[in-house]
Amino acid sequence: MPRQARLDSPNTLHHVMVRGLERRVIFTDDVDRADFVTRLATLAESGALTVYAWALLPNHAHLLVRTGGRPLARSMRSLLTGYAGAFNRRHKRVGHLFQNRYKSIVVEEESYLLELVRYLHLNPLRAKVVLDPRALDRYPWTGHSALLGTVARSWQTTWEILARFGTKVGRARRAYRDFVAAGVPLGRRLEFQGGGLLRSHGGWAAVAALRRGREAFLADERILGSSEFVEALRESLQEAAPSPAARRPLADLIARVCAATGCSPTALQRGSRIAPVARAREGVAYLAIEVEGYAGRAVADLLGVGTPSVYKAAQRGRVTSRQWDRLVR
Repeated sequence: MPRQARLDSPNTLHHVMVRGLERRVIFTDDVDRADFVTRLATLAESGALTVYAWALLPNHAHLLVRTGGRPLARSMRSLLTGYAGAFNRRHKRVGHLFQNRYKSIVVEEESYLLELVRYLHLNPLRAKVVLDPRALDRYPWTGHSALLGTVARSWQTTWEILARFGTKVGRARRAYRDFVAAGVPLGRRLEFQGGGLLRSHGGWAAVAALRRGREAFLADERILGSSEFVEALRESLQEAAPSPAARRPLADLIARVCAATGCSPTALQRGSRIAPVARAREGVAYLAIEVEGYAGRAVADLLGVGTPSVYKAAQRGRVTSRQWDRLVR
């Protein structure tokens, strides 16, 4: 079954899960963990993401974030590609570190924001990385300690969460801590772990009733929320999505870039690494992926390079975006 496209738009709340390839360890020590957190902080400080909750486990990580004006995919590509490269250099290894696709779920805020903050921050306790709630309060590799003020994380958004527990910081922190402690007996909650109908409608008991009629189509494994939220989100995204017919054809983008750079389209599509050809490829990749919204794989196939390479080319093309933007005005 083909994978569904990711759901994303500005100001959207996402639960993001990142796992090591074949469940391998992605954080071996505090140097690794600090590197990942520093990169996440950079995204938060730039306004690309608002970070509410996060937790690093040995072979996976959870994030609860809100997108800004930058697509989630671009932020995650920057975070994961940069971290994987640094991890490989530190540990003298080569090859992929993460599973091919991180998992992202759009979240209905009013129903699930606080529940997910609690669920994510209890991960180290459930995994026995820490032994008790008191140790979790000071554990530096989740956002829980930042909410309690035991570890300073100026880039993490804390007051928006604490304000839901009280108007004074001290009282709000105590109430928040009590709320997290009350979640310990709940264990692993299936509705936060995936399952399409299960996740969107809140449990196995509801599934049988939803197999009938129109409501059977109101669940989406990419969304955590009520059927009304699922339907409203999918309709709004469908209305906002640009029509593929409105995109400039890839052949037209190649022709424009080649005319501007004096590069041969044949050379461009054969994967040549000659500097002028590589520069033209950066322009095509930037215009196709970041301006016109084409999938990286389609652009990579046309240009004769791998998908990771075409995304890197698009990033380099962004640096000289003014030159390329003029070609499609």
